[in-house]
Amino acid sequence: MAIATQAPVSYVSPRARFGLIVPATNTVVEAEFGWMLVPGVSWHTGRIEISNPSLKNDATMIAFLKQLRDTIGGAVNRVRMCLPTYIVMGMSAETFWGGKDGAKQFEDFMMEKSGSLGVTTGAQAAKAALDCYNAKKIGIITPYQAVGDQQVVDFFTQIGYEVHMIYGLRCETATSIAEVDPEIIKEAFRKVNAPDVDALMQAGTNLPAARAAAEMEKELGKPVIAINTATVWHAYRANGILDKVQGFGSLLEEH
Repeated sequence: MAIATQAPVSYVSPRARFGLIVPATNTVVEAEFGWMLVPGVSWHTGRIEISNPSLKNDATMIAFLKQLRDTIGGAVNRVRMCLPTYIVMGMSAETFWGGKDGAKQFEDFMMEKSGSLGVTTGAQAAKAALDCYNAKKIGIITPYQAVGDQQVVDFFTQIGYEVHMIYGLRCETATSIAEVDPEIIKEAFRKVNAPDVDALMQAGTNLPAARAAAEMEKELGKPVIAINTATVWHAYRANGILDKVQGFGSLLEEH
């Protein structure tokens, strides 16, 4: 885990000021991250400009991610004005893109854009979370089209996991991801489960899965990890924040 850079202490958030980078279309990250907030910490959002939220097919999803890469620098520049101590990515598709090498390149890209601050990405957090459970075989759910699902499978396969199954909800726009009912999310987790699957993982930060994943963990008796929960956990632990947070599954409660 990258460690936060030293910066002047803020009275209301002496432990960490997180610069949170999210697509302008995202309405779930800030809410779920707020639910998991601990004392002495603050989240400060830089929103990435999006001109077209369509995700209705592979081509539009690729175009959407190109928009993100082209405009993300502006979001980072704006959030840096509050002197954050660390950068957290409230988006995940781009962090998986290009497999293992692409994920590392994106981390390096974000560190460069942020002036060498430490950074937590979704891919990085997912790997660290799964490693806590010594998981080998996993099931995955996403809101993505097929091209996005393949990038996620490639990443996990290349870092040593066996992917039993991935199930994409094929949401048609970046905003409609937030409209998916938690019961649909829970059913998706059931679809990718099997007796020999060690853990279940969810990608797509605008999918409201933090509480649904915690409920499924109890139902299935195995780790069920929401990307937003993993990202918060990773950012906290990378900054020496060891608080346990209840209600979002064993990762934040026990690790």
